[in-house]
Parts: sequence; structure tokens; C-alpha cells
Amino acid sequence: MHKTLLLLVSCLISTLCYGQYPEEDPAEPVLKIGGAVRFNYNLSTWKEDQLERGGDFGYDLFRLNVEAKYKGILLNAEYRHYAAGFGGGFLKQGWFGYEFSDKSAIQVGLHQVPFGIQQYNSNNFFFNLTYYIGFEDDHDMGIKYIHEGDRWQWQAAYYKNAEEFVFGMAEASPNRYSYDITGRNKENNQIDLKVVRLLGDSLHHEIGASLQGGLVYNLDTEQNGTRYAGAVHYEHELPDSRWNVKLQAMFYRINPKYPVEGDLGLVQMGAYGANYNVATDGEIYTAGVAYLVPIESRLLESVLIYDNYGYFNKRVSGFEDSQMNVLGALWTAGPMFIYTDAAFGYNHPWLGPEWENALAFGTPGETDWHLRFNINMGYYF
Repeated sequence: MHKTLLLLVSCLISTLCYGQYPEEDPAEPVLKIGGAVRFNYNLSTWKEDQLERGGDFGYDLFRLNVEAKYKGILLNAEYRHYAAGFGGGFLKQGWFGYEFSDKSAIQVGLHQVPFGIQQYNSNNFFFNLTYYIGFEDDHDMGIKYIHEGDRWQWQAAYYKNAEEFVFGMAEASPNRYSYDITGRNKENNQIDLKVVRLLGDSLHHEIGASLQGGLVYNLDTEQNGTRYAGAVHYEHELPDSRWNVKLQAMFYRINPKYPVEGDLGLVQMGAYGANYNVATDGEIYTAGVAYLVPIESRLLESVLIYDNYGYFNKRVSGFEDSQMNVLGALWTAGPMFIYTDAAFGYNHPWLGPEWENALAFGTPGETDWHLRFNINMGYYF
């Protein structure tokens, strides 16, 4: 496996080194600094104390974005600071890049994994079920090549591991933005390939396929297990109309090398300062539709109305499936973006009373749909 990975990386680097170089950029470098401040209100139907208070309103995050470019060399970094209960401060992404031409580039560092619909397989504040199992807006440490042709687009990447904060045999910290395997297992040596075909005269329809394969190292047995995933998707984007449609079907399998009798059909994953258990085998089906309503007023510019649904079919005996549906709207007013969401969850850790095993065992025979009404308001600069 290691020899195969090294060979693929060597071939990728060789291809990049003989790419077509663009004309030199102007002598002066480009630097952009931005960020956001966000606050959040939520009211959860399964929290009786919160219902008595009428919900909670508080700090969500402060983020800082830095982009730079000089002689085709790129820098892109985003640092986020949440409340202590949600992991505190950490880097969402941070990578160096180089533009070989106006159609191809390379990224090295912590960047988005090329898998499924990007940048998001959702329109709402809560993402979709794919996010909570590490397959939506995931960011890992590695090298990625991007090619964007007129009709065909593809990305190939190698990731040494997920975000690493304490090197060696220590457990991975859950203080991170995107969900990764944590606990007594660690992600390592992952390869991703994604291909997209643009359709139609406007080129705003796309179909795509993604493949992912890698290892998972167990700290107890000191052995590598395997993991793999695949997805197909369709998306119709907004620019040529007011509609956005997202459809995706995917599968995954994780095979950790647990000690004898230690495999319960689950693996631990973490983000935002906390871990939970996830089934090691399943399929996820997602669908989303959104409609943009332009508004001419002094402040409000548009409203994006959307509905996003996800279904998690767990392929582990005795595990109850999970679902989520988010109905809501994004209100845009200059630098302000306000999400108003009615988020429904069924065996969902963020949308129900069961945290640790909602995406694993669930609560067979006792599961109900739960609602979280959420308003997230942010000023982006």
C-alpha cells in the first residue's frame, strides 16, 4: 500500500513539474484580509430548560481570512475562534499554492478534500448528513492538483493525515472544524480522485464522481486498517437561473484493526471539541433545492429559500438509520448574512437528545424527530 501511494505521488509531482507556466504577475504582491463575526440563537424542542427560557442567544465565532498572491504563488488561510465549549480556536484551512496556468494549480497544506458536491452539499447553516460523517467540506493535510477545463474538471490529491496537533501516538484532538476519525484510530495515507463534467450551453449543470481510499491506524494494535468511499452527484447552480438543485449518493466503509473482540461496528469521530460514535459501514443519500428571490430595498438584497434532506442507511446489524431535514432561508443585506433554519433530526447528535451513539446504534424503538430552530447572523468583512 505504501509503495502504491509513493508511486502515485511521484507521478503526480512529475506531471506538475512539466506543466505550462503562466506569464509573470505584476511586481507588487496581492494581499487580502477579511473575516467574520457571528452570533447565534437557538431553541431546541428536546431541551426543557431551554424551552422555559425561550431559547439562548450568544457568541458563535470570530474568524480571520488571509489571501495572498505573488508570482503565481498563493496563500490561503482561515483561522476560527469559537466558544470554549465548541473547541476554541483552530485553523479551518491553510495552504500554499501555485498556478501553473489559468486552468491548473497545486495546493499544499490543510485544504478541502475533493469529494462530492463542493464547496457545500447543502444550502443551510447546519450542512447535510455528509458533513457529520466527514464527507462534506472536509479539510486534511496533503497535496492536491486541480485542473479546470472548459467541459471537464478533475482533482487528484494525497493526504498524509487529517489535522495533526500532537504528533506521535497521541489521540487526535476533536478541536477541529471538519469531522475526522479520532479516539484510538487515526486517518493516514489517503488518496482522492474527483471528476466533473459540465453540461448544457450555460455550463451550470454538472455531474461528477468521486473516489477515496486510505488507511486507518489503530493506536492499540499498532496496525493499519483500511477505509474507502465513493460518490456520484448532480448539481444545477444558480448563475443562469434562480434555482439550485443538489443530488448525491455515496457509500463508505471503514475497517479498523481493533484488538480482539473490540470491533463493535463503529468508529469514533470528532470536531468542535467533542467526539461521538459513527457506524463503520453505510450509504448516505442527500437532496437539496433552493430558490433565490431578489429584493430591491434599502438594506435587504435577496432571500435564498431552501430545503435540504439527508438519509443515512447504516449497514451494521442492529443500528437504526439517521435522517435530517433543514427548511430555511438565507437573508442577505450587504455584509450581513442571516440564516433562519428549522432543522429536524432523527438519530442526529446535533438535532436530538442522544449524542454519543446517534450516528451509530441510535435509539432503536425510542427515536422521534426533534426540532432545533436556529438563527445565525454574521457580519462578513
